[in-house]
Amino acid sequence: MGTFSIENFGCRATEADAAALRRGLIENGLTPAAGHDSAEVVVLNTCTVTAAADSQARDAVRKIRRANPGARIVVTGCYAQRAPEELAAIDGVAYVVGNSHQAEIPSVVRGLAAQPAATPDFVPVAHLEDDAMSLARGPAKILTGNIFAQSAVQIAPASLMAGDHTRPILKIQDGCNNRCSYCVIPFVRGRSRSLPPDDVVREVRALRAAGAKEIVLSGINLGSYGRDLAPRAGLAGVVQRILDETEIEQLRFSSIEPQDVTEDFVALVASSDRIAPHFHIPLQSGSDRILRAMHRWYRTEHYAERVKLTRRRLPTAAIGADVIVGFPGETEADFQATVEFIESLPFTYLHVFSFSVRPGTAAASLGDAVPMQTIRERARALRALAEEKSAAFRASQAGSILRALTLGRGGDDWTGALTGNYLKLRIAGRHPANQWREVCLGNDCAADEVRAEPAEISFRK
Repeated sequence: MGTFSIENFGCRATEADAAALRRGLIENGLTPAAGHDSAEVVVLNTCTVTAAADSQARDAVRKIRRANPGARIVVTGCYAQRAPEELAAIDGVAYVVGNSHQAEIPSVVRGLAAQPAATPDFVPVAHLEDDAMSLARGPAKILTGNIFAQSAVQIAPASLMAGDHTRPILKIQDGCNNRCSYCVIPFVRGRSRSLPPDDVVREVRALRAAGAKEIVLSGINLGSYGRDLAPRAGLAGVVQRILDETEIEQLRFSSIEPQDVTEDFVALVASSDRIAPHFHIPLQSGSDRILRAMHRWYRTEHYAERVKLTRRRLPTAAIGADVIVGFPGETEADFQATVEFIESLPFTYLHVFSFSVRPGTAAASLGDAVPMQTIRERARALRALAEEKSAAFRASQAGSILRALTLGRGGDDWTGALTGNYLKLRIAGRHPANQWREVCLGNDCAADEVRAEPAEISFRK
């Protein structure tokens, strides 16, 4: 029937989408290729959160085109939803499919794989919706439509997810109803929608049966889970059902907005050793003036309270944050406020992003742009501060005995692993993937990874 390969860009939600795409292609009789070089059709699942993400996707198209001129390239994901004509104009792209029509990709790929490599003709697609557009832009075709008409959360089956990932990602929520002034994601993901609790429990059971020991629950705005359902549900409620009704050994959360890090939610995490003590809480800025301009729903005082609450209840938890530098109008005083705010809190890591204008967002029309050189300097300063925070956290854990899950990577004399509190380890010796190991953390680090030795104790499995 044909061979395919997939390359994914972006967040955990897009990783889950890529797993679902792979499922659909295999179920339609297509065969995974060893790599892009040998695939008849290459699917790129894109991100568009920054201009750099867009550029990365365009570069990938050109690289694949050079390495495998006969491959038909299908571009999907958030960039494809936002700017399909832009991608369709790139030499080598055969089809652009927005998030609104990802369910049609198996039909698209099947049709492409059946054609001779040099044929640029229209690819027939079954069951198109009435609002779909199929527009010719040179040899490429475009298939996209109204993302806000989407009502379902697309997921991948347990058998494939557990086979592809040591720690499979289960997307239980998609879309976002917030309108942060810098963010284009609500316009390419649609409104917030949730996987019903019964379906979540069923999927977790299936993943556990397929061999998963840790599952990462993900969403575009995970804390809003269940607010669209009738009867209304909530993230804490579905997590409690997972704990009560399944045998999964560890849950981890992707990202939780600060307003959703409530006392009850932190208490739930603290109450169970089956939930990873790991909180990723987007900050974006330590300046209240900039937070207001970003249309964020909290201020620094509120954010700090939630972080301190987490640290009180879970003294060794991982606490990470996203930070944007160079938002329009960000002064040196605003930036220094961000630095001082981060210094004052027990972060264990940061993800630092340089502001990028996203077409159609409120921030795109603000003006008062920060010079690019200034943005680069501020980003470097925050990344240096982030490394100081991370190093301090790693040092504080030296000598601890923790449980870690082995990963599918390693060297001649070490194996990668991850603790519940998000410490990346290099365990001495070679160990099979997806196994719990009790380890004693050392003082030596390789980059951001802690060296560890197997410990002679036994945790509950």
